[in-house]
Amino acid sequence: MDTRKIPSRKEGRVIIHFDYDCFYAAVFEAKNPSLKALPFAVQQKQIIVTCNYEARRRGLHKLQLIRDAKRICPEVIIELGEDISRFRDASKELYKFIEAYTWNGKVERLGFDEVWLDVTDMVDYNMEILNKNDLEHSFFQVSRDDPTVGFDFDATAVTGHTYPKDYSFPSAEAVDEATLRLRLGSHLAIFVRHALEQHKGYTATVGIATNKLLSKLVGNLHKPKDQTTLMPNPNTSGDHGSHAMAFLADHEIGKVPGIGFKLAQKLREHLLHRPADFDQGLVYGGTKERVTVGMVRECPDVNSEMLEKLLAGPGSQHGIGYKVWCLLHAIDDSEVSQMRTVPRQISIEDSYIRLDTLPEVLRELNILAKSLITRMRIDLLGSDEQFEPVPSEDDPDETRAPSTDGKKWLAHPKTIRLTTRPRQAMLPDGTRPRSFKRISHSAPLPNFIFALGESIESLADKLVKECLVGMFRKLHPEKAGWNLSLVNLAVTNMAETAGNSKTANGRDISNMFRRQEDVLKDFRVTDHDDSSTPSEVVADVGLKQEHGDEQQAPMVVDAVHDEWDDGSEGEDDARCEVCGMSLPSFAMVAHRRFHSLP
Repeated sequence: MDTRKIPSRKEGRVIIHFDYDCFYAAVFEAKNPSLKALPFAVQQKQIIVTCNYEARRRGLHKLQLIRDAKRICPEVIIELGEDISRFRDASKELYKFIEAYTWNGKVERLGFDEVWLDVTDMVDYNMEILNKNDLEHSFFQVSRDDPTVGFDFDATAVTGHTYPKDYSFPSAEAVDEATLRLRLGSHLAIFVRHALEQHKGYTATVGIATNKLLSKLVGNLHKPKDQTTLMPNPNTSGDHGSHAMAFLADHEIGKVPGIGFKLAQKLREHLLHRPADFDQGLVYGGTKERVTVGMVRECPDVNSEMLEKLLAGPGSQHGIGYKVWCLLHAIDDSEVSQMRTVPRQISIEDSYIRLDTLPEVLRELNILAKSLITRMRIDLLGSDEQFEPVPSEDDPDETRAPSTDGKKWLAHPKTIRLTTRPRQAMLPDGTRPRSFKRISHSAPLPNFIFALGESIESLADKLVKECLVGMFRKLHPEKAGWNLSLVNLAVTNMAETAGNSKTANGRDISNMFRRQEDVLKDFRVTDHDDSSTPSEVVADVGLKQEHGDEQQAPMVVDAVHDEWDDGSEGEDDARCEVCGMSLPSFAMVAHRRFHSLP
């Protein structure tokens, strides 16, 4: 078997990747549009996590100390961004808005500010109805059911930028199907991008390609508020490797999605025959020595079998060598996942400089328990109406507990898990070795946690006293002598309740009976009281028309859907290589810089 053989690339899909511009600043700007014209930054600890483009124009940037930012730009407006609930809610709202433009529901979120769309089915359909003899005057049908809903476009060209930059378009007579499909994808992308800005006030940077890996990376070429399409090699009967391979070749190995920090370290060390030299002050994963994808591909001893031996280890993915070999050659067959109704787990954690007394532990457990129960009520409660009203912009209390009125549990976690990371003892030379080792204990989650009539505070107190204290003592039976650097609290093993989702445990019978009246009312013969006023008759007709409109697939969704999260906390977050703490991706850069402060 030739282990250096390049696997064939599947080019039949059209994948669009959305990356919301300055998302964490944009969340504040969406509520207060006046901030867009002012220098504005989001703070986490003593670091600027992100700032808008007006602030960047005046010399501010990410990872900047707050004191330096105020010195450079005294008029900068700064908001605290440590409460991530507003970002989570905005991310869900935008997800549901974008999902309404797809037919197959294949919309996958990455973190809070990135989304993939698989629009292959929409492109396939519009390719069939395309008039190849008049591409310049084409129409893209956006609604599956209504052929009049869509937009006019010129199918003789891509909209936005392309890679390669000097890509020469084939003539209308010679255009190949792969090129034409990506042209359609680019026009659909700008249509959704403009709708997102018009209806929600958010801009995005977009990449269009034939797989998730390439669509995510190619969008980075032109930021912000722009889009780039990775074009195939024209007239090559589907062999589109050259452009994709050339595009990926100059990327630093650690910048390739799917090749994490540790894998990148091993690859750098293999090529350099020594550990790579890192900038001490960056703690951002930045290396002084670039090892590119092209360098790894050209190394004669690198193949899928060798990569398996180099990269495999305890806990590693099965077939990791072959997977990385494919990624190095721009091959990514991973599917765009459909949204999950409920998360796989909900996890809350915090890190500490020193946590070594039981009273301090109890206080921190109580804080984590309240945050966990709040998250459970946000992510696991849903209403029969399948949506929740958008909070009023005039409501100043953004940190209030989530309302439970008229809601029910979409899923019941069965397990609670407590995890700690003990700090290593000091060495004789006064230094302390780094350790990422965690210890954990799991137990059944008490049923009282689902009591919606009780306050979050009382439930948290009860959870700590009746459950978490005992779990902690199993992890640390000693009364003293331990020093914790991290505590994590999670609920797992989700059991979905009855509902209408594909993964729900049966159908909700009570909800079916309630909806039965609405479904059957137009088919029943009933006596009407002719004494009703004309205004009442008009109102009734209006309601029926509104009900009929709801049967059609909506093109714009303005309600916040807060009944889902597409994965575990670990999927949304990044993990610090220094202390191991799990944080939202936007906060990780500031957290790493925090480690480097004197």
